[in-house]
Amino acid sequence: MHIARVIGTVVATRKVEQLEGSKLMVVQALSPEGEPTGRPLVAIDTVGAGPGDIVYYVRGREAAHTLEDKFNPADAAIMGIVDKVDL
Repeated sequence: MHIARVIGTVVATRKVEQLEGSKLMVVQALSPEGEPTGRPLVAIDTVGAGPGDIVYYVRGREAAHTLEDKFNPADAAIMGIVDKVDL
């Protein structure tokens, strides 16, 4: 799992059938100290996150398993909203 900040939304009027009804968010990965790292990516939102939220997400095949139809092209999925991080 990885931690990121939601920095935007994606509006797609046409999607593959397996992603219909899914909300897409742009997330920016964060270092353990909370600094942006790497390039932003698009993730399926499974928890109702919004811009500015700190979230944790998964990538790869685990992301596809968050949707009802497991055979989908998802590469990243938001799994939860972070309340607090203690280091």
